[in-house]
Amino acid sequence: MNADTAPTAAAEPRDADGRPPVRAATPADAETITRMRSEHVLSTPFTEDWVRRCTDELAPRLTPGGDARAFVIDAPDGTMAACALGLIHPVLPAPAYPRGRAARVQLVATHPDHRRRGYARAVVSALLDHLADVEEVTLFELHTSPEAASLYREFGFSGNPALMRMTRHHHLAGAVPGAQPESTWVPPQQYADSLPRAAAYVCLYVTDEDDRPLQLRSVYSPGHPWHMIGGAMDLGEGPWDAVVRECREETGMTAAGPPRLLATVYGQPREGRPYSTLQLIFDGGRLTAEQIRGLALNPREHDEARILPLAEWEALMPARDFVRLRAVEEARRTGVAAYVDTWGNA
Repeated sequence: MNADTAPTAAAEPRDADGRPPVRAATPADAETITRMRSEHVLSTPFTEDWVRRCTDELAPRLTPGGDARAFVIDAPDGTMAACALGLIHPVLPAPAYPRGRAARVQLVATHPDHRRRGYARAVVSALLDHLADVEEVTLFELHTSPEAASLYREFGFSGNPALMRMTRHHHLAGAVPGAQPESTWVPPQQYADSLPRAAAYVCLYVTDEDDRPLQLRSVYSPGHPWHMIGGAMDLGEGPWDAVVRECREETGMTAAGPPRLLATVYGQPREGRPYSTLQLIFDGGRLTAEQIRGLALNPREHDEARILPLAEWEALMPARDFVRLRAVEEARRTGVAAYVDTWGNA
């Protein structure tokens, strides 16, 4: 890492106390920090593939829940003038670091056009203060050059500036010595496109007080005439949130938690359904006769709510639908979650 060890005055932005205007980095700064590292710190700059890979790795780690913290100074033209990046990691506790939290100063970089203005000192100072005062880190580590070691000694670092280190990679036949190791990283969209597609559904298993299942008769699906309460999850919606919404829309009833999963049901893709299906079936409890009479069905989806003993449902639905219903009933009765992988398979 580099450091501008001899700051000089320049016509650059300063705050009210005459200091460079340092700010905390956000995930949006990940690519610029990565390029600062590539262009001004590493002996061999990254390929664009590695820039993308490191950017995608760093961005979520710069969130409050991540392990990376960085501080930067913006140049007047909107580019990045300097940055300091630290990575927090756990260590075994000791009297000097009882919380067992350490941080490695991974990167300090200043653009050549903005060196010798005290920028490295400013971003490192902000980083160390934040790590110590906010993150409660007491053990700090870094690897630096002999030329920059004097700056870090001023902050309290001591010891040999050149820590012992090595990297080891498996050498593939035909690999070029000294070349960057081949990356297995692929762009996020390309990776997403390689994954199998599945449509996610939720259901709510409800019975009366005698444990007789309640089913709703569909007005749009003659192949599956009787349904549990439920439907497809919306984008950005969690499974239990979808259950609550579907229950309210289909019956006017509010599903009471906490969520209790009874079964996971999987269906293969089939004609008219290019995606596989994944259903999560939750326990909706036992309804009183008054609650059942109070159900308000959505006529665009269902025209009847019926309560029958489990065995009597077999004659009213396809065999695979009854297999699912029987598995869910058994899961509630035994307390052992069910897995069904034949429902809906043509």
